[in-house]
Amino acid sequence: MAASLLEPRWTMLLLCEMWSGSTRFNEIQRGVPGMSPGLLSKRLKEMEANGLVARQADSQGRAEYLTTALADELEPLIRGLGEWAHRNIDCEVSLQNLDARLLMWKIRGKIDRLQLPKPKCVIQFVLNDAPNETANYWLVAKPGEETDLCYTDPKFDVDLFVVCELRALTSAWMGHTTFEKEIDAGRITLTGHDLMERTLTKWLMRSSFAEVSKGADEERHRAAV
Repeated sequence: MAASLLEPRWTMLLLCEMWSGSTRFNEIQRGVPGMSPGLLSKRLKEMEANGLVARQADSQGRAEYLTTALADELEPLIRGLGEWAHRNIDCEVSLQNLDARLLMWKIRGKIDRLQLPKPKCVIQFVLNDAPNETANYWLVAKPGEETDLCYTDPKFDVDLFVVCELRALTSAWMGHTTFEKEIDAGRITLTGHDLMERTLTKWLMRSSFAEVSKGADEERHRAAV
């Protein structure tokens, strides 16, 4: 019965996105970019009917979707499933079919604004995803506001350029490797504000799974590489 409640595709991903802080329809959709708006709407209604999600209006009358106590009781169980996967699924498998937009949306939510040397700053990510085209994204941080992710040039002066391979950035952020190793190997290059460069690992937090210990087989694989 529990499996049937969570079995429909996307349900656990939607819960994880809402636990990460997304409450509005567009925010949730950006966290699950492979899901069509129509299917997202349908799944949210089903989750509401099953008591996993509550829909309400915010102070400006806009719809918000919040997880219920019933759903929140599942969080440590789904978190445990993610930790198991991170420990035991080969990193080569998890680094297939990378999604630059999804990665940047997740990174956007992991910027520790209190650790940024400049309270107001712009960070441009230049992601090289051979054989695909290079993609550009901009993170705009302002005091007292959520970090904004831009897909087109906001026309602000850029404080730090992060030029990298999509695979290298994904691997470092997920914890399969480290930012230091990728920078030393030349797969991630930082140019711009000196202190922002030196404190990258303080203000850019990694995935919550990055510190999960790998399984024995994976550790041996990494040591051999």
